[in-house]
Amino acid sequence: MTALHILVVDDEPSLIDVLQPVLEAAGYRITAAPDGRSAMAAIEAVEFDLILLDLGLPDIDGKSLLQRVRLDQEVPIIVVSARHQETEKIAALDEGADDYVNKPFEIGELMARIRAAVRRHSLSRADASTYCAGGLTIDFPTRRVMLSGEPVKLSPKEYDLLQTLARKAGQVVTHKRLLAAGWGAETTDTQYLRVYIGLLRQKIEQDPSDPCLLLTEPGVGYRLIATS
Repeated sequence: MTALHILVVDDEPSLIDVLQPVLEAAGYRITAAPDGRSAMAAIEAVEFDLILLDLGLPDIDGKSLLQRVRLDQEVPIIVVSARHQETEKIAALDEGADDYVNKPFEIGELMARIRAAVRRHSLSRADASTYCAGGLTIDFPTRRVMLSGEPVKLSPKEYDLLQTLARKAGQVVTHKRLLAAGWGAETTDTQYLRVYIGLLRQKIEQDPSDPCLLLTEPGVGYRLIATS
């Protein structure tokens, strides 16, 4: 079995010195890039299985690199950054990051995030037509939703929101992306979203007051649990 190939984009040699042997010991192949220019050259030459991306690069902002990669690639990208502001996290997720890990981090947490991102990507490529987890099943081609074998009746807007979350199952979907899916890119009032998320929970959760399928990421957005 071919080892998964990870690109680590970070200008801190000490971090690379720590990460590379740990990741290689876990069975991954590693390529390191200290700046945006060398990272883009590597991405154009090699098909990576995952990218670990620092936002504070010496030549360009990491979000700009993220935008460029997302123009034509769906490779999982985990942002690993010392920028702890919520606005930075939201911006990176809006640009297409799959996950965000704050520096300093625990190696065990990062390894778990890597495994989860690779697993989600593999599942999405294997079967992009259905979602199934926690008794909830969504058939995307027919727009049919079932909960514990019983049909769930959703309004068109409720379904659009649920489908957007299910397509990114296990990942945070920001308020901005959900508002664009339900009301268009110009809408910014999250009150609409809170109302419809509440309606969805009434229909798909066993206990809407204590949700276990559709989870809130405070200040950022919402997450539908990963497919099982």
